[in-house]
Amino acid sequence: MTALETHPIRFVGAGPGDPELITVKGQRALQTADLVVYAGSLVPVELLRWTPPECKHVDSAPLHLSEFMNLMIESHRVGKRVVRLHTGDPSLYGAIAEQITELQKEKIPFEVIPGITAAFAAAAAMGIEYTLPEVTQTVILTRMAGRTPVPEAENLESLARHRASMAVYLSISMIDRVAEILERTYGPDSPAAVAYRVSQPEEKIFHTTVARLPELVEQENIRKQALIIVGSALDPGLQSTRKKSRLYDKGFTHEYRKAR
Repeated sequence: MTALETHPIRFVGAGPGDPELITVKGQRALQTADLVVYAGSLVPVELLRWTPPECKHVDSAPLHLSEFMNLMIESHRVGKRVVRLHTGDPSLYGAIAEQITELQKEKIPFEVIPGITAAFAAAAAMGIEYTLPEVTQTVILTRMAGRTPVPEAENLESLARHRASMAVYLSISMIDRVAEILERTYGPDSPAAVAYRVSQPEEKIFHTTVARLPELVEQENIRKQALIIVGSALDPGLQSTRKKSRLYDKGFTHEYRKAR
């Protein structure tokens, strides 16, 4: 009698919403899955089209941790190929650490397949570069404290003092407080943007200033699934007139090219 073949449980980043922005590796994981447990409150069901007809789909939104973890573990133990499908990239606000801990307790192998997070899909939609030479070389991805606390050393005001390119997740419902903090650090006239349901059919990108963020969010009735972006990299003038990088400077020598 041969031993039952089992497969690692795969955590897959679904990307920001567009089904075609999932990685090839993530798509292949879905194409061979027997069970997909997905975050139905955020992951568009269109992504499930990559799964085979016999694949079981389970929305984790109404379930607590042990309910869907038990389902995944039991399916793994009977030889099923299990995919845990997260929105964006699993490593960012995906709560995968607690899920991985449960798998490690049971000595169950797992694999994480990264995905595209909303901040990068938003940059693509706006046609910008977050890291402009001699303007900013740092990108901060953060959130306001809500029901999930934020360490005091990482509070928004402390991070915003760097005036780097910043994307604020999971905070659109606290836009008044966010704008108040950003006004003190970046300044009221600093360029800002709100990216709503980026990469999805309902996508909207709103360009504004820090001071006008609350007015914009109220006017457009944006309540969730939106990213707040701020920083000099959003200034269209700087995007076109800033100093060029040395990477393609004809007077710069590097390993693959001599100056000329």
